[in-house]
Formats: sequence, structure tokens, C-alpha cells
Amino acid sequence: MNRKTLFLTLITAGLLVAGNVMMTGCTKEGPAGKDGLNGADGTNGADGTASCIECHAPDGIEFAATQYELSKHSYGEAAFEEAGSTTCGPCHLSEAFKYVCANNTPSTFTLNTTTNKYVNDYFVAPTAAYGEINCGTCHSSLHTTYGTEDLALTTVAPVAMTMWAGAKTINLAADGGRSNLCVKCHQPRPFTASAADGNVLDYVGLANNPTAVFYDAAGTGNKLKPGYRTHTHYGTAGAVFAGMGGVEFGTGYENSAHTALASCQDCHMSTMAGKAGGHTFFAKGNFNGCNSEGCHTEASATSDGLWINPRAEIKSKLEALAAALQVGGVEIMNRNPDAEHNLWAANTSNKYDGYLNIYDPINNPEGPDNNPTGVFQNPSPSNSWSQAQKDFNLTLPKITLTNAQMGSIINFQLCLRDYSLGIHNYKYTKKLLENSLAALGS
Repeated sequence: MNRKTLFLTLITAGLLVAGNVMMTGCTKEGPAGKDGLNGADGTNGADGTASCIECHAPDGIEFAATQYELSKHSYGEAAFEEAGSTTCGPCHLSEAFKYVCANNTPSTFTLNTTTNKYVNDYFVAPTAAYGEINCGTCHSSLHTTYGTEDLALTTVAPVAMTMWAGAKTINLAADGGRSNLCVKCHQPRPFTASAADGNVLDYVGLANNPTAVFYDAAGTGNKLKPGYRTHTHYGTAGAVFAGMGGVEFGTGYENSAHTALASCQDCHMSTMAGKAGGHTFFAKGNFNGCNSEGCHTEASATSDGLWINPRAEIKSKLEALAAALQVGGVEIMNRNPDAEHNLWAANTSNKYDGYLNIYDPINNPEGPDNNPTGVFQNPSPSNSWSQAQKDFNLTLPKITLTNAQMGSIINFQLCLRDYSLGIHNYKYTKKLLENSLAALGS
């Protein structure tokens, strides 16, 4: 390309660019027009807090939460003590409780063929072994749909008893089965043949063969070695209320009307009176649930027929059974006058706590002082004991037990720790104690 042609090409390109710029710069927008008319308003949406107020009204959850602060469930002590426990967790830890409900965890025992020992199947995954008992423990659907349906109970299903390895099932159908939620935890734990194969005790066998030897310090066929803490645990009320769980010597067992017609909530969550009722779950001193339509009309702490006499009779039978449970003049049941630690101190004149009167300087250091008839030798002394404690233990009398005595121990613990002195189920409690006395020959 010669110089002339190149020059003309560059001039032409420059003119084209300049022209485009000038044309663009000359384009102008007119002034903005007036706003158009407003459109029709849309349909109002739900207020942001409407679904919250449905539950969180002053007379709703907020009121229940205030009541719950008075409940022993809210204290959280056991939740901290049992945090990480996969076996105690189902009753003491919120997430663990929801785990066994959601997974329908069985109450059975399974034989481990490697160790030839039975294992309790009622446990949770370690990842679920935490959490204080709270609103969401019993109402596990909270904040799912944010409606009142979220207040549904975590479970109302029948409860397979852990004490009986699932062989007995509690189903308290009154009031829509709400009592089953309570019984899921408020049931005794199993006695296991810890000195043998680890399976649950044969409670029926105890009742059917009462004179057989259950434990002999010199024996080799013992199912377990008794100790101070050989006991049903504490939550026995559900079993007594349902009329099952005891070692049933003899015949004649029946339930009071409460079992079929009432629920735990009828009395323990009735209209508040003082510090009892509602979500405190306390019933003591509150007779609002008793004096309701279809139940009683004049129940009170001064009612001879409904309160004073039945409780006095059960207390008398507990004391008679404790007196009959002795070997060589030494009582088997432990006394503990410390009402702060012995929740059942008022239920017997001698302040029995349901534990066994077996020497244990770590867990029961006051035992020798509290038991005037003496104390039994511990067949399983701890390595943590001092030499002096081990030597003292060897000076104590050895305990022996028949099936009748072991079964009666269990029944005593069930009825004492039920706490109600027969109010939950007077007829079953009375017969269980009477037949235990008969089995002991008293």
C-alpha cells in the first residue's frame, strides 16, 4: 500500500469514529413522566408474631415455664452427673430420652456369644447422651410447624418394662395414654445376675420357690452378690400405679380404680395450689385433681377414708415387712435418718431408705451408727477402702438370703419408693406387702 492510500484510509476511519461519538452525544431523554396510579393492595400476610403468640401467650407456655422452674425435672443435677452415660441417659438426659422413643429401643437383654454374658439392649448412642430435661424432652416436636400441634407429647406408646427385660408391658390408656410418657422413666430398673451370666433375675422363679437359697456367702451358684446399693433404683411409682413389677408371691392381686380411670397428669398436673400442680408436677398438698368431676368430692389431708387411714395402713405393713427382713437379729434394710438424702424418711418410723444394711464406708459411712441391730459384711470389699475398713468388714456377720427374702426386699423397695404410701394403687400395694409377709412366714 503506498503512502497516499494509507493516509486516506486512516482519515476515513477517524471520521467514522468521530461521527459515532457525535451522534451518541446528541441523544437526549425527555423529562420523567408523572407516577402512575397506585395498584390495588395485596392480601395481608400473617403477622410475624402471630404463630408465636399462639403458644407463647402469658397464660400458655410462658406460664408453664414459670411453673417448671419449681419442678425437680428442671434442676438438671442428674443431667450433669449422667452426661455421657449411654445406659442411665434414657431417663436422665433429654436427647437420650428422645433417642429411645424415636428408635423404639427395646428393653430386652441379648446374649453376647463372645463373653457369654447378657447385655441390656436399652441404651443410647454416645452422640445422644447429653442434655438437661427441658420442654422439648416431653414435647419433642416444638418449633417444627410453629403451631399448637407441636405441643404433642414425645410418646404415649405402651412401655415395655426394663426391669422385666420387656416381658411385661405397661399401658395406661386413660387420658389418651399420657401416663405412658411418665412411666417411660418412672419405672424400676432391672436386677441382673451379675455374679452369673448378667441376665435379669427370674422374678417368677423367686415367687414360685420361696424357700430356695438365693445367696450364700459360701455358695457357688449365687446369682448376685448383695451390696448396699442392690436396689430397684428410685422411679418405682409407674410400676406400682400400673399394678405390675413386684415379685408376686401368692394370689389375690388387683388394682385400685386409679389404674384404669386416672392418669398421672390428673393429680400431678392439676390446677395449681401453692407450689403444686401444673408443670411443677408436684401433687403434695394439692387435692384439686382428686376433687374433680367423676372422682372424689371431699379429699383432703384430713380425710380419714381417702388419705389418713390408707396411708397409715401401708406404712404399718412396710414397717412389719422391714422387721421381718432380718438374719440372725440383724435387719437387712438400711436406716437413714437424714431426710435431706433419704427422700422416704417420713414413710417409716425407722427411716428406712430402701438400700441394704451392708457395710459400705464410701457410700454409706454412717451405716454402722444408723443401724442399731448391726450391719452385714460386704461380700465385695472395694480396693479403695483403707486396710482398717477392710479389717473391720471381716468382723461383721455374713448375710444369707432365700428367694422369699430377696423377693420381699424388691417388694419393700417398690412400695417404699413409690412414695405415695398406697395412694397410687392401694389394693396392689397392700397385697404385695401382705403376700411378702406371708412368704417370710410372718
